This record gives sequence, C-alpha cells and structure tokens, in this order.
Amino acid sequence: MENASVSSNHFDVLIVGGGLSGIGAACSLTTHCPKKTYQILEGRAGIGGTWDLFRYPGIRSDSDMFTLGYSFRPWVEGKAIADGHSILNYINETAKDYGVDKNIRFHHQVVRAAWSSADALWTVEAECGPDGQVARFTCDFLFVCSGYYSYVEGYTPVFPGSQRFAGRLVHPQKWPEDLAYAGKRVIVIGSGATAVTLVPAMAKTAAQVTMLQRSPTYVVARPEQDALANVLRRHLPPMLAYNLVRWRNILFGIYFFGLCKRSPERVKKWIMDRVKGALGPDYDVATHFAPRYNPWDQRMCLVPDGDLFESIKAGKACIVTDEIDTFTENGIKLRSGRELEGDIIVTATGLNLVALGNIQISVDGRRIDPAKTLNYKGTMYGGIPNLASTFGYTNASWTLKSELTCDYICRVLNHMQAKGYKVCVPQNDDPSVRPEPWLNLNSGYIQRAADKLPKQGSKTPWKLHQNYVKDVLSLKFGSLDDGVIRFLNPGDSLQLQSALSS
Repeated sequence: MENASVSSNHFDVLIVGGGLSGIGAACSLTTHCPKKTYQILEGRAGIGGTWDLFRYPGIRSDSDMFTLGYSFRPWVEGKAIADGHSILNYINETAKDYGVDKNIRFHHQVVRAAWSSADALWTVEAECGPDGQVARFTCDFLFVCSGYYSYVEGYTPVFPGSQRFAGRLVHPQKWPEDLAYAGKRVIVIGSGATAVTLVPAMAKTAAQVTMLQRSPTYVVARPEQDALANVLRRHLPPMLAYNLVRWRNILFGIYFFGLCKRSPERVKKWIMDRVKGALGPDYDVATHFAPRYNPWDQRMCLVPDGDLFESIKAGKACIVTDEIDTFTENGIKLRSGRELEGDIIVTATGLNLVALGNIQISVDGRRIDPAKTLNYKGTMYGGIPNLASTFGYTNASWTLKSELTCDYICRVLNHMQAKGYKVCVPQNDDPSVRPEPWLNLNSGYIQRAADKLPKQGSKTPWKLHQNYVKDVLSLKFGSLDDGVIRFLNPGDSLQLQSALSS
C-alpha cells in the first residue's frame, strides 16, 4: 500500500467500495467512459464486499446468479444458487478480466467528502491502515458503492440475561474462525435469510440446531441448479444462454411480485401448500411458516433444494416460534415457560442500515443529512452535485438495479463531457412531490433505520418503481435532460445556488 500521507490525488471519478457494486461501477466506466480516470477506495483488505465479509457456514446468494451476476459476464457455474466462495471468485475474476483490480486502494476507509461549488470538486478523506492516517483525494464525481449496511457490526437486540449464558454467543457478521460446533447444540435466533441458511448448514454436523423465531417468514424452495440454463448452455453460446435465462428470471420475478400484490391470499396459499408438501400433513405449518403479513411485505427467504425442510424432516433441525423471556446459563427461557438448552447461540437478528456509507458529506460547508434528501431515480440526490450511489432492488437481485445505475451515471458523465458541463445536480421544483419512505418493506431492520435513510418522492423521477423494465426505459433510454437534473458550470453561480437550496 502506498504511503497514506500523500496529500492529494485527483481522479475523474472516485468509487467508494470494492464489492459487487463497486467492481461493477469500475467495469462500466472502463467500458463506457474509457478516457475517465478512476480509483476504488476500499476500507477492507480485499474486494468482494458482502461476499468477503461474511464467513458463516453455508453463506450463499439469496437470489439466482443469472440476475445477481453482471449482465456483461455470464455466470457459468452449475449452481444457480451459489455459495459465497464461488461468488467471491466471480467478482475477483471479473475485476481481473476488466483490469479494475489495478485501480483499487485497500485499507482506505472513506469518512468525509466535501463539495466545493467554486472548484466543482469533491475533496474526499479516507482513514488508512491501523493508525488511521488520513489520505486526501479530489474528484469530479463521487460514486458511493458501499452497500446499505454497516460493516462494523450487525444488529443484536438487548437480550435480558445474555451475560449469564455460559456458552458461545456469536453474530453471523463476525463469525469466529475457531467456532467448533460439530456435535454441539446450537440455537439460531432469527427467521430471515441468514437464519434459514445457517440452520441446514450447521445441522450437517451439529448435534441439534434449533431456529428460534418470534414470528415466521415466507420460505420458498427453489432448485439449486437451473435445468433450463444447463440445457441452453450445452447448445447455445454462453452469452446468449445467459441472457435468455436472465430475462426469463427477471420477467418471472416482476410477474410474481405483481401477483403477490394483486392476489396475496392466493400466493400465500400456494406457498403454504408447498411447505406442507415438503414437511408432511402432520407438521404445524400454520405456526412456524405462516407469517402475519402478506407475501412481499417483507423479503422472502429462498432455500435451495428445500435444504431447510430436509433438515427438519431428518430431525437434525427444528423450529420454535416463541418469544425470549431471558437467557439462562444453559440457554434461553421462553415466554411460554419452556427452556431451550444450547452450547452455542447465534444471533441472526439482522443488520444495521446506514446511508451513503456513513460518510460525512458536506456541500459548500453545509453538512448534509441524508434523511432530509430526496432520491432521484434511485441514483442521485436532490441538492447534492456530482454524487451518486448504488442501491439494489428490494424485490429482486441487487445487481439488476446497481448495474442500471452504473450505466446511467456513465451516460451522465459522457453527456457532461460532450456538452462541456462540470456539474450535474437534481433539483425538485414541484411542490406537489411529497416525501415518502425510501424502502417499501416493513422488515424490522428497515423500520429501525427509517429516520436515517433518504426519502423517495411521490412522483417520477423521484419515485422508486422497484421494476426492472421501467428502470431500463428510464435509465438506459430516457432523456437525460428531463428538466429535473441541472447541468451547470461553476460560473453559473445563481443557477447552482438555486439548485443547492432545494
């Protein structure tokens, strides 16, 4: 790593984060803006983001790799629902193939970014290495691709008596390398994607795994391998086969999401019937797998080849639906009076959401509160010049939206260069646009962070549609000069000040 005391380095674009989105952004710049200089600032020691951070047993994608993968690089592995190691390899290989691995500075945790209208520049500060020395950079455009949750720690509620527990208490975000669970009794607290991944994976060698949930989540089984994809790959060029399966999955996802909203009871019955078919008529599906909310009011959980159901049927795992009264020395006492005994307790209780990578952002000396900003097309922010971030779909694969965002920003950059502009900033001049919550799910981790997240608007282009086809039309083919985003130069002081005061 270079000397962290370097005072300033200038790039056309600075990308914050070297995960799935950051590498995708760099590949988009390489392809669509080949003359632009860029650098990725990554706080960790390696690329991969989520897929490098999480090391818990069974870590895998919770959506298919034909949509989680990049559109420009086919996923050619046999498993459509892939393990974390395979996904990390895919990201690393993509970075190497596109040469973006040469433009990454590791151990650079971005903490502050200040915009100067007079200079039309961002000054970005990153803390480097174990001593936290500050490295400063300037850039024309800042692209935040650091995801939506804190890498520092996950969310763990305050559990009464947790200090009394004599065994190991761990959170999946910080999985201990020395944790030996073979032959042990394990309690996994939670009912989301992490919990349903951990339970069957740990049940392979643990004595018993209990998934303790306060309330159920919709769980849907899906084949780990995609039969159609495997057939098409044997007879068609890789890119053609990939795109056919990708679009089939995209369109089916849009259809299924719409069906959940139009006919929630019908979809709920369909899901419950499948769970009953997997676990048998004597299993209490109504208690353990029937949520109180409608399908897609929260994200659904995917289980490849029904592995969770198979673990339950084999007696290696079980689900308990109850609330925690207190931890005990030997486990957990429930509100019902029952006590669960365990040697290890895993708190798969969620993430801590943050906005814009938790970076302190200021514009002309004015500190910006992300919660008071209005998100433009899911890409930029009202009143903040030359800044964008990636945020994936809540009802589909993350990469679908993040890649559209990357390509859209490349369109913006090329437009600015062609027209001689230095500044772009969205501005809302429509008083009828009402702020609304950014994310349309009632999941606990989203509700906990609602007051910290940016807002969406009640009308296009401030409205988040959560629909890939609509976003393709808007971001890939829609007019850039839509009357909402302003293209300016530093000399346009009155116009720029007007845009920043919105």
